[in-house]
Amino acid sequence: MSQAQTQDATPGTKKLHLIGIGVGHSIAPIMHNYICQTLNKPWTFVATEAVTIEAAMDIMKAPDFAGAVVTMPYKKTVMSFLHGLDPLAVKLGACNNVYITADGKLQGTNTDWRGIKGCLLAASDKGIGKPAMIVGAGGASRAAVYTLAIELECPVIYVVNRDDQEVQDLIADTTAMLSTPDSAEKSCNIVHIRHVEQARSLASPYYIVGTVPDSAPVTEAEKMAVKILDYCLASVEERGIFLDMCFKPRVTRKTKLARKHGWQTVEGTEVIGHQIQEQYRVWISPESDAEVVSPQLTQDAWSTLRAAAESSTGINYDVDDLIVA
Repeated sequence: MSQAQTQDATPGTKKLHLIGIGVGHSIAPIMHNYICQTLNKPWTFVATEAVTIEAAMDIMKAPDFAGAVVTMPYKKTVMSFLHGLDPLAVKLGACNNVYITADGKLQGTNTDWRGIKGCLLAASDKGIGKPAMIVGAGGASRAAVYTLAIELECPVIYVVNRDDQEVQDLIADTTAMLSTPDSAEKSCNIVHIRHVEQARSLASPYYIVGTVPDSAPVTEAEKMAVKILDYCLASVEERGIFLDMCFKPRVTRKTKLARKHGWQTVEGTEVIGHQIQEQYRVWISPESDAEVVSPQLTQDAWSTLRAAAESSTGINYDVDDLIVA
């Protein structure tokens, strides 16, 4: 069996891909194919399962490859396999978008941060300059750190994560990004919260971003992470914004927990819409800053995305509430 399994595309067209593991449920192809048809581009967007990074690269080296959205678990590992990375991908330490340069090279960038920033500010701008929190320390967390620290000027980012080494890697990867140009002083500090007692002494976060797949906690480390999140959601005087980048299911366990404690929540599907214009700029015209997708087409495509989210059986299913012992 092939390591990469791709949904059918129209013969004779080039392909845009969503590449990762567990992408078969994605609603993105419906939206992207609407955009391609409206722009009269001979492209078909397909969701492609790749069980190894080597299989993912085989897809990107194929003659019919036009561009890709790269998702978990390859946002970091793909970087060393590409011909080049733009400064933003290097700064963030993660790549979620691959395009072809004018000389035919595979180039990586990151548009995830645009989705995170757009979602948070569309919900509320009251978190600018306030402490924030990230749940998880994998590839997607890098874009969240950049968004919160650089774009939204959060002075401290708390990290809740089951694995200490992942947090150490996140801190190491983002050190240069968070240092001011003229000194070693950090523009934002990252604090790993390891237990509830530690959380009690910290200022409350306003923005919280989930960056990991949805799953029930099994290990003691996972259960502790849930306890910390539950405390932080419940103990604040001012409820903020909780964005879960995961959208399988559409309403995740963490989203349900945030709603239980009165937080405003944002679905992960919304992250897709805020990236449309930049994704198509690099896929179609990477050497130019010219607008490729108009604001009207962006809104129409977004409506298509939201309708697909409403009707999708792949993401609309219920999960058990997180149990905090």
